Amino acid sequence: MNSFTYQRATAVADAVREQSGRPDAAYIGGGTNLIDLMKENVARPTHLVSVGKLPLSDIENLPDGGLRLGATATNADTAWHEEVKSRYPLLNQAILAGASPQLRNMATNGGNLMQRTRCYYFYDLATPCNKREPGSGCSAIGGYNRVCGILGTSESCIATHPSDMCVALAALAPTVRVSGPNGERSIAFDDFHRLPGNQPEKDNTLEPGELIMSIDLPTEGFNKNFSYLKLRDRSSYAFALVSVAAALELDGNTIRDARLALGGVAHKPWRDQEAENLLKGQPATVETFALAAAKVVANAQGYGSNDFKIELAKRAIVRALKQAAEGSQTASDVFVNSNP
Repeated sequence: MNSFTYQRATAVADAVREQSGRPDAAYIGGGTNLIDLMKENVARPTHLVSVGKLPLSDIENLPDGGLRLGATATNADTAWHEEVKSRYPLLNQAILAGASPQLRNMATNGGNLMQRTRCYYFYDLATPCNKREPGSGCSAIGGYNRVCGILGTSESCIATHPSDMCVALAALAPTVRVSGPNGERSIAFDDFHRLPGNQPEKDNTLEPGELIMSIDLPTEGFNKNFSYLKLRDRSSYAFALVSVAAALELDGNTIRDARLALGGVAHKPWRDQEAENLLKGQPATVETFALAAAKVVANAQGYGSNDFKIELAKRAIVRALKQAAEGSQTASDVFVNSNP
């Protein structure tokens, strides 16, 4: 473990001031990802600014009918909040599908958005990794890449974003409110995380020193026809090979509106609005769902060990949309994929 200094901030302005201008500094909330990275010597901050005592833990209704999730509220408190359970059950299910109860009790909403993307080689300091050391090369391309991405990848990186919560958020399309040296601003959720391009070391679009204040959910929560499907190697405490957040607004058997987001397949939570548009105005049938699934993976690319993910994603999309249309999902649904 490298040595570091520690400061507990009591006001947002103090936290931003403490972190600003110090590229070696990092915010820390629950620490469930950052501490692991520090133990593995992947992250080496020399100064930590704790945000756990900031007044950002409330979950409250917004004047426009939406819901504000405080950045330091824990994943557990968020998942079990009555407003989230009743109005945004897709988010409730996604959070409960992730990690373990112990981690959800510590992990914060803001920290969930800030998770580093996952790849075996990112955590292995003995191998080249453009995310860890820009310009060194990507060991996953041509290596063992079973957990890696099939959409939006680049020659520099094929790592995937690990969050379940963020897949549901991608489908719900909230805004992320942040504060930094230049004041406050709001970021559309789809613009918060980045694809790797030629800068895979950057996971998001935050400016230096910016701190997440809240996640502001819109009024529409798709609380009648929704499904969160997570396909993984074991039934608990495992990252998704493929996950799907599906939400529909139905008029009889006709789809009036649709949301479709995937996890485990890209450097960011993957929402496909073109596939959503294919669903709108169409009957809620398996044939319709199959067309949308084909659209999502039309440009997918496997890298050897993860080729199976393309077909897996297609089947998962159809299954999730079918469950959403039937309104049959009342609890977190897990499919155990033992050995594709």
